[in-house]
Amino acid sequence: MAKISVLGSGSWGLALALLLHNNGHEVLLWSARPENARKLREKRENPDRLPGVRLPDEIDVLTDLERALKDVDVTVLAVASPYIRSIAHKMASFVCRDQKIVNVAKGIEEKTLKTLSEVIEEEIPQGNVAVLSGPSHAEEVGRGLPTTCVISAHTQETAEYLQSIFMSPVFRVYTTPDILGVELGGALKNVIALAAGTADGLGYGDNTKAALITRGITEIGRLGKKMGAQMETFYGLSGIGDLIVTCASKHSRNRKAGYLIGQGYTMEEAMKEVQMVVEGVYSARAARELAEKYEVEMPIITEVNRVLFEGKSAAEAVMDLMLRDKKVETPMLPWENA
Repeated sequence: MAKISVLGSGSWGLALALLLHNNGHEVLLWSARPENARKLREKRENPDRLPGVRLPDEIDVLTDLERALKDVDVTVLAVASPYIRSIAHKMASFVCRDQKIVNVAKGIEEKTLKTLSEVIEEEIPQGNVAVLSGPSHAEEVGRGLPTTCVISAHTQETAEYLQSIFMSPVFRVYTTPDILGVELGGALKNVIALAAGTADGLGYGDNTKAALITRGITEIGRLGKKMGAQMETFYGLSGIGDLIVTCASKHSRNRKAGYLIGQGYTMEEAMKEVQMVVEGVYSARAARELAEKYEVEMPIITEVNRVLFEGKSAAEAVMDLMLRDKKVETPMLPWENA
């Protein structure tokens, strides 16, 4: 049995706290908001974030960060991506050398273009940072529905230890050494999901969504490979797996925000309506800047940015994608008569 602190009492933090408790571990749950913590202690449920999922009495809900981090074996960082740096900065003085920190947020820091693990390592250099990602909506993990994810860490030993911590009959975990690929897949799929949701809002069909998913993973992989990630990662759980579920699921906040934009909402109106952090909006600018920095063509990412931040209509963006210059889908493959 391990002692584990889960930082963040949103839907994902609650689902993982329950999963880890059911795996037989001692779990602490930390909330940044005293009022949220009080309600969780009293009601043992967050009906706004994860309705119908009860938090066992054995899980202590804390607001004291030092207490939440003291003498724990693993810390799960389950706060929204825009707040990762500020929380990591507050954690730094309480984290022991080589303490395992598992980041489960998905995003790219907009100002620095750093991955979230790089941000955490910058703020907590003594920590042993790993990443958990994959197609895993909290609403389904909280209900115990079969889910598969991937853990990435700097060493095989750490990855396999964390694999054993999270693994259960309903939560299967694989390992990979490609931290960069896992994080890029998790962050950039949110931007593609905004496009897929927008297409739904415009009334387009399954053909359109399949095209966005297929060409979207091509864009993500193209950038990832240029940055040093492994192409195989983007064909796995944190790549195409997470992209499919985020583009198609009713639980996806990014798809929902995109749908509203397709219906005529502004980006600000859509985010307000969703009532949760839409991480794809924060990752979109960073994705375009990375594309420019590494000189990678990413037309879907570019059009999403134009719709979000430049006032371009969603319908016009789709038309411009369809009318781009003719391309070869697999330029690496030779023709017979070449």
